[in-house]
Amino acid sequence: MQTETERQTQDSIFFRDGIRRIDFVLSHVKDRSEDGNRKLDWRRKFEANLMEEGLELEKEESPDNERKVFFVKIHAPWNVLTKYADKLKVKVPFDVSDTPSPKDTTFEWLVKPFRLPHDVMEPQPDYFTATFDKEKTDFFINSKEKTSFTPSTRNRIVYYILSHCSYSVEKEMKGIKRLLSNGTYTAAFPLHDCQYWLKMEESENERYSLYQNWARFLAFYKEQPLNLIRKYYGEKIGLYFAWLGFYTEMLMYAAVIGLLCFLYGIFTYHQNVWSKEICDPEIGGSIIMCPLCDELCGYWKLNSTCSSSWQSHVFDNAGTVFFAIFMGIWVTLYLEFWKRRQARLAYEWDLVDFEEEQQLLQLRPEYETKCTKMRTNYITMEMEPYLPLTKKCTLTFLSSATVLFWIALIIVCVIGVIAYRLAAYAAFASIMDNGETKNLQFVGPFLTPQLATSITASCINFVIIMILNVLYERVAICITDREIPKTHLEYENRLTMKMFLFQFVNFYSSCFYVAFFKGKFVGYPGNYTYMFGSLVGLRNEECGPGGCLTELTTQLVIIMGGKQLWGNIQEVLVPWLRNMWGSWRTRSSGKACQRWEQDHDLQELGQLGLFYEYLEMVIQFGFVTLFVASFPLAPLLALLNNIVEVRVDAWKFTTQLRRPMAAKAHSIGAWEEILNVVAVLSVVTNAFIMAFTSDMIPRLVFYYASHPGNKVGMEGYINNSLSFFNISDFLEKSKPKSVVNPEWFTSNITFCRYRDYRYPPDHESKYSHSLQFWHILAAKLAFIIIMEHVVFTVKFFVAWIIPDVPSEVKMRIKRERYLIQKKLQNYELEKLKQFSKASTSNQPPYKAG
Repeated sequence: MQTETERQTQDSIFFRDGIRRIDFVLSHVKDRSEDGNRKLDWRRKFEANLMEEGLELEKEESPDNERKVFFVKIHAPWNVLTKYADKLKVKVPFDVSDTPSPKDTTFEWLVKPFRLPHDVMEPQPDYFTATFDKEKTDFFINSKEKTSFTPSTRNRIVYYILSHCSYSVEKEMKGIKRLLSNGTYTAAFPLHDCQYWLKMEESENERYSLYQNWARFLAFYKEQPLNLIRKYYGEKIGLYFAWLGFYTEMLMYAAVIGLLCFLYGIFTYHQNVWSKEICDPEIGGSIIMCPLCDELCGYWKLNSTCSSSWQSHVFDNAGTVFFAIFMGIWVTLYLEFWKRRQARLAYEWDLVDFEEEQQLLQLRPEYETKCTKMRTNYITMEMEPYLPLTKKCTLTFLSSATVLFWIALIIVCVIGVIAYRLAAYAAFASIMDNGETKNLQFVGPFLTPQLATSITASCINFVIIMILNVLYERVAICITDREIPKTHLEYENRLTMKMFLFQFVNFYSSCFYVAFFKGKFVGYPGNYTYMFGSLVGLRNEECGPGGCLTELTTQLVIIMGGKQLWGNIQEVLVPWLRNMWGSWRTRSSGKACQRWEQDHDLQELGQLGLFYEYLEMVIQFGFVTLFVASFPLAPLLALLNNIVEVRVDAWKFTTQLRRPMAAKAHSIGAWEEILNVVAVLSVVTNAFIMAFTSDMIPRLVFYYASHPGNKVGMEGYINNSLSFFNISDFLEKSKPKSVVNPEWFTSNITFCRYRDYRYPPDHESKYSHSLQFWHILAAKLAFIIIMEHVVFTVKFFVAWIIPDVPSEVKMRIKRERYLIQKKLQNYELEKLKQFSKASTSNQPPYKAG
C-alpha cells in the first residue's frame, strides 16, 4: 500500500530536485534495427542543441523491462522563457482591468443552478495585457519566475524550440516533427498537472477541477469553464468547446420551435380532411389505383394507405412552412451571434492582434523531404525548399481528378441503392398483396411496401455510408499528402475541404435523391420512365399518396440518428479500451509508474484531432439545416446528442488523452466559411422541399383556386389530385399478373387512378399535363422565389444590423491600447529619472586640463 508521500512523489511534475518544473517530455525506445545507430546520433545531437539553447534535460528509464521506454524530461529556465516570450510576442498582464464586471440580473436566481463557482469560471483575475519585452520585465505584473508564464505558455515556448532545433549538421534537418515521423522519438508531450481524480498539494490541480466541474456527465446542465479550458489546453481547443457550447445553446431555440411545429401537426391530426377522404370507405375505398411497379404489383385501393397518410400530416402541415422560414433566419442569427461571441473571446484571450504563430507557418517535414530544389526566402533571406510551379499544377490536376473519381464512386453506390429500392419495392408489393404480412401481428397493419422499402434501403444506405466514411478518410489524407502542402495550416485547410466534400456527398446524396428526384420523373401509366432504359425493367419510383416527405423523414432519422449513436460509441469505447490495455500492461509489470509514464500510456490527440471533432458537428449542422423542413424534430435530436457530445469530448480530453500542446487560434478557421455556405444552401433546399417534396403547394392551390363550388375547403382534394387511366391502354409489360389482382377487381372496372395532373382518356389531349398542373408548377416556382427573397432579405438585414464586434469589446480594446501607451510612457520617464539620478551621483568631479 502506497503512502501519501510516495504517491505525491510518484505523481510529481518536477525534476528530481522537486524545484524545476517538467515542461515537456520526449520518449524513445531502444532501436536494434539498421537505423538504430543513426537515430541515436540524431538524438544526441538534438539534445545537445537543446541544452545549447538553454533548456535543461533530465533522463529516465521505464522500469518495464519488456518495453524499455526511455524518457527525456525538459525544463525551460527563466532566461529561456523571457527570450522566447519576447520573440513569440507573448502577451503578459501589466495592470488589473478596470472594466466593471457585469451586474447580476433580476432573474439571476433562475440561472444560478447552471452556474459554476467563480474560482472555476475565472481561474485568474481579469488583466490588461501587453506584448512581453525582456528588457522591461519589471513593467509587468507577477514578474517572478514561477508565476509570470502559465504552464500552457511554457509548453508552447518549449515546443517552438523543439520545432526549430537542428539534429544534424545539415540545416534543413531540424524539428521534433521530423524526428517523430522517422521514429527517432516515439512521443513528445507536455504533462498533465495531476491525476484527474485526486488533488495534489504541489500542483495547480486544474485537471482535477476540469474533471469535477466539466468532464463528468452529471454536470451536463452546468456551463462550461471556458477560461479554465483555455488556460489548461490553450486557445485553439478552448475555441472549439466555446463554439460547440454556443451551437448547443442556439439549438435549444430551434428545438423548442421544432417541437411546437411537431405538436401542431399532432393536435391538428383530426382536422386533416384529405386523410379522412383517403380512409373513408366511400371515397378512398372506391378509388382503384394503378400498379406501382410492372407485372408483380397489382391494383390497390387508396384507403390501404390510410395510416401512412395520417403519419404524413404530422410532418407535412402549415407549421412546416413556418419552421422552414424560421430556420433560415435562425441560421443567420446563429452565425452572426457566434461572430460576436468569437470577437469577445478573441479580446479576453489576447487574440485581437494575433497572427499565425511561427510553428504553424513552419515547413512540414514531408515538404522539406520531397522538395529538393532550393531558393531564397526574401522575408527571412534564408534558403528554403520549394515546389516548382509545373509540378504543383500537375499534382493539383491529379488530385482534382482523383477527388472527382471517388465522388463518382459515391454516386454509383447511391444509384445501386436506388436500384435496390426499385427491385425491393416490387418484391415487397407482391408479398404484401398476397397477404403474407397478416402474420405480423403488431406491424402488419402499418407496414406498406413503400415503408418496408424505405426502411431497408435507408439501413443499407447507412451501412454503405459508414464503410465509405472510413475509406474516404484515408483517401483524402492520401490525396492531400501527394499534393505536398507547404505548411501544416495549408495541409489542414486542404484536407478540410476534401473531407467535407466527400462527407457532404456521402451523407447527403441519398437525402437529395428522395427530396428532389424520387417521384419527379416517373412518366404515367402506359408511358413509364425506366432506370437504365426499358430493357432493364426497373421503373422509376413513385411517391406514395402522402408524398415523399415521410420517406425523406425516415431517411433523415436513420442516417442522422445512426451516425450520432455510432460516433459517440466510437469516441468513448475506442480510447477507453486502448487505455485499459495500456494500464493493464503497466500494472502487470508490478512497478509504480511515474507521472510521465502514466501520461505516455494515454492516447495522443494528434494534429488532426480537432479536425474530426469539427467535421462531425458540421455534418450534423447540415442535417439540421438542409433538410429540416421534412423533420422539425431534427434540432431536438441534435440538441440531445450535443449535450452528450460536450461531456463525452470533455471526458475524453481530461481522462483519456495526453495533454495536447497548447496552440493559439483566432477563429474556428475554414469551418466558418463552410458553415456560411451550408447556411445559404439550406435556404434553397428547404424552399425546394416545401415546393416539390411537400404537398403543401398543391393543397393551397386547390384551397384557393381549384375548389369546386362556392364554399372554400379541402373537400374533394384527393379526387382532384388523381388522374384517370384506361387500363386497356397498358403496355403488355406493364400489365399486372392475374395472380396479384385482388378479389374485388372485377371486369366492370375499366379505369385506375394515378397521382398526377393529366387529362383523362376521353380528352383530345389525353394523358398530357392539364392546365391545373401548370398552375401548380407556377405556384411552386413563385413560392420558391418569394421564400428565398424573404429569407435572404431578412438574413442580410440581420447580418447588417448586428455588428460582428460588440461595441463594449471595441471600447475595451481602445482602453487597453491607451493604457499600454500611457503606462509605457510613464515607465520610460521613471527609468530615465532613475538613470539621471544614478549618473549624477556617480559622476566624478570635473577638473580643468
